[in-house]
Amino acid sequence: MAPGGGRTRSAETCRNGPFPGDDGAEWLYRDGDKQTGDTMTPERAEEAAAILLRNWRGLTRIDALPEACRPGDRGEGYAISAAVARLSGDTVAGWKIAATSEAGQKHINVDGPLGGRILKGRLIPPGGTADIDGTIMKVAEAEFAFVLGRAMPDRGAPYTQAEVMEAVTALHLAIEIPDSRYADFTKVGAPSLIADLACPSWLVLGPTVIADWRGIDLSTHRVVAYKNGAEAATGTGKAVLGDPRTALTWLVNEAAKYGSGVEAGQFVTTGTCVVPVPIQKGDEIRADYGSLGSLSVRIG
Repeated sequence: MAPGGGRTRSAETCRNGPFPGDDGAEWLYRDGDKQTGDTMTPERAEEAAAILLRNWRGLTRIDALPEACRPGDRGEGYAISAAVARLSGDTVAGWKIAATSEAGQKHINVDGPLGGRILKGRLIPPGGTADIDGTIMKVAEAEFAFVLGRAMPDRGAPYTQAEVMEAVTALHLAIEIPDSRYADFTKVGAPSLIADLACPSWLVLGPTVIADWRGIDLSTHRVVAYKNGAEAATGTGKAVLGDPRTALTWLVNEAAKYGSGVEAGQFVTTGTCVVPVPIQKGDEIRADYGSLGSLSVRIG
C-alpha cells in the first residue's frame, strides 16, 4: 500500500520499559566508537517500527515518534530502520541516500546525508505507474544506482572508494519518488528520519547500463529531468556528495558502521542529481542520462 496521506493520526504511544522479557536490562546500540541507547531496547525499536509501518499502511501521519521510543542518535535510528524492514515482511532490495546536497540538508534541517533501506515491494519497472495518493512530498528525483557483487560488512575500518568500486557489478539509472511518515519531516531530526528509512516511497530501477560508464566522470555527467515532455530540471552527479562514487562509498561505510552492511546483490541509489521535480497525478517523468540511457515513470 502506498504510504500515506495528509491525515494525522491521533497521538501514538510506546510502552515505557522495562518491557516483558528484558528484565530492565540496558540494550546498547553501537554509535561509532561509543555505546549509547540506555532507553532504546530491541522491544522499543520494534514499537517505533510498528508505529511507522502502521502509518505507512494506514495512509496517516504522525507529528513525531513517542518520546519513549524516539531515537536519540543515528545508531538508534538505524536500529528502528532495521526493525521496520524486518516487521514489513518484505525483502531489502537495496539502499538509498537522502540529503546528499547542502541544500537538501538545509531543507530538512539535518547536518549530513541519511541512509535508508528500500524494500522490494516499493520497486517499479521503467514505464510503470507510481501511485502518489496520500503522499505529501510529491516530487521525483533522478539518480545513479550501483549494484554490489559482494557483501560489505563491518570490518573495523572504513572501505576505500577503490574497494567499493571494485565490488560494483553494475550501474543502473533510477527515479526516486520519496515520502515521509511524519506530518512535517523538516522538524523531526536526522535520527527519526533514519528510522523512517530516510523517506522512501517508490523507486523506478532501470536495466543495467550497457555503456562503458566506468570510463565516464559521473560527477560532471549531465542529467536532465523532463515532465510531460518539457525540461523540468538539469544537474550532474556532483550534486550527490560531489560524485556518485563518493556517495556510494559513504553509504557502504554507514551501513557497515550501524548494522550488518550492504549485502551481495543489493543496490545503492545515491541521491538526486537534479532539483526534485514537483509531480501530480497524470504527469509523466523522464530522466535522460545522455549516452547512458533514459527511463520514465507515469504518476497515478
